[in-house]
Amino acid sequence: MKTKRQSIFLSLLTLLLAISCDDQTSKTSIKNINTSQFDFSPDENKFKSQKNIAIVEDRKLNNDTKEVQPKTVKIIGVGDIMLGTNYPNSSYLPPNDGKFILYPLKEIISKGDISFGNLEGVLLTGDGPVKNCSNPSVCYAFKMPDHYADYLVDAGFNLLSIANNHIRDFGSVGAANTIRVLKEKSIYHAGLEDCAYTTFKKDGVTYGFAAFSPNTGTIKINDYENARQIVSHLDSLSDIVIVSFHGGAEGPTKKHITGSNELFLGEDRGNPYEFARKVIDAGADVVFGHGPHVTRAIDLYKDRFIAYSLGNFATYGRFNLSGPNGISPVIELDLDTKGKFIKGKIYSTKQVGEGGPVIDDQNLALKEIIELTKIDIPNGFLNIESDGSILKKKE
Repeated sequence: MKTKRQSIFLSLLTLLLAISCDDQTSKTSIKNINTSQFDFSPDENKFKSQKNIAIVEDRKLNNDTKEVQPKTVKIIGVGDIMLGTNYPNSSYLPPNDGKFILYPLKEIISKGDISFGNLEGVLLTGDGPVKNCSNPSVCYAFKMPDHYADYLVDAGFNLLSIANNHIRDFGSVGAANTIRVLKEKSIYHAGLEDCAYTTFKKDGVTYGFAAFSPNTGTIKINDYENARQIVSHLDSLSDIVIVSFHGGAEGPTKKHITGSNELFLGEDRGNPYEFARKVIDAGADVVFGHGPHVTRAIDLYKDRFIAYSLGNFATYGRFNLSGPNGISPVIELDLDTKGKFIKGKIYSTKQVGEGGPVIDDQNLALKEIIELTKIDIPNGFLNIESDGSILKKKE
């Protein structure tokens, strides 16, 4: 018969596993749980979980000399990705079926050990129940054909957030099909209530990833305690924890972080500045923000990197790309194998016409980030050079 302590512990473990995307992980498993890691209060019938609630099966801990960790890892981050939509009809798909839309940035994206973006829409070739739109011609519901995932893989992407306001554009059908396709293509992803986080291993480094937004069916950006528990759990399993958020007010007048909760169309879109610090305190090593559709400042907190908004990276046909909406950075980060920032680089991109990213020789996104960071993070710890280099200020 299970003791009361064992029953509570097993319930906790079941909860943790139920919200993970564990079937994506082939090399990481939870085992050898140490119940002494928990402090149970018999009077209040509650428990407190402490750090390292589980031990990860990790070959490097078993002296497997075949798996040698590199001295650094390279993380690439971009903003919103929507490669065209076949709703309401195929006229909103890019030329050549979108095959070359990411080609101009492939050389940079494919440099990453981990290359991240926000998938702003679903992958769905067929039909699904579209969200309530009074006029389909002006309905911003996005679904990319299933095979567009191949273009993401070819460009070098292997990590995507699906926590945003478009993952439910075609109901549970669209969300489920997106998860199915991403799994088939071995693109790691997270951000929904039934897929809150994921862990995976690459070249001897174990990564954890979680994504947050204010939207229905996603892991909520404003629930700090839940975010803390998820990120702390990932920190106990992983060498490097990456967190993504879709938050902050949007539009060309919303380039600045405010340090307070930001509203858009009456919706509380979170406090990106506070959220980033909360998740880093819980164990996150990189925080990538998106949602405002414009570029925002970058930051360093406890030697961990934050981008408050990465803007519109590859958004064909249905996005406003005028002015600041049409420029965005590609962020390249070099980290040590525990997630500490070493250095970085900003590549400026732009979208012209109907969209699709190309290198911007005017470096407008870089100039925007330099200016916004000076204003919004005046006492920050980063130097951003005119060539795009990001360096930590000397103490």
